[in-house]
Amino acid sequence: MKTLLPPDPVSRGLTRVCDWTVIACGWWLIALSVMTCIEMLGRKVFSFSLQGIDEIGSYTYGIVGAFGFAYTLITRSHTRVDFLLSRFPAKTRALLNLLAMLSLAALSMLCLWRGWHVVVESIELHSTAATPLATPMWIPQSIWLGGYLMFALVAGWAAIDALRLFLARRTQELNTRFGPQTLEEEIEAETDIHVKTPSETASIHTTPAGATS
Repeated sequence: MKTLLPPDPVSRGLTRVCDWTVIACGWWLIALSVMTCIEMLGRKVFSFSLQGIDEIGSYTYGIVGAFGFAYTLITRSHTRVDFLLSRFPAKTRALLNLLAMLSLAALSMLCLWRGWHVVVESIELHSTAATPLATPMWIPQSIWLGGYLMFALVAGWAAIDALRLFLARRTQELNTRFGPQTLEEEIEAETDIHVKTPSETASIHTTPAGATS
């Protein structure tokens, strides 16, 4: 599967950390689903309740979403409205893809900045949830802020690389890496089966008989 980040040690480190967090979030969602089923059966059949499952679930959705932003960006899975983009010349597409990455990086920094203020305010006010668990709000909010930090790091590093490619006039590489996924790439990402592009198919048909590619 193609990724947005360049093949360098920093990118590999960010991708590895992002993979770990996504796997951890996945296992936690499975555990939360099991606890929710126990909660439902307990209330209906045995007249008992696991206090705070709904509260923990609300924290989980916010945290998983924050970490998911970074993973979705790395795997080029964010939704792109591209029905006009493909109609522009390559240089114009490169400029638009660069502006998209710079805008996304700026948005991630804004989310990180506002999230930091939320956590600081909760610590200063000693805020707790108005629930039976009375959870100190800075605990789930700090994990949530970690997700936005991961998103900001990935988006910032990707924006720097996109700017580097644009200044170096490497238009084709910029559009390939930072443009919307093609249909073949989407199929490959979902199935792990490589789909030959029209250019690859044409090269096979034009290979002389007896030659190997």
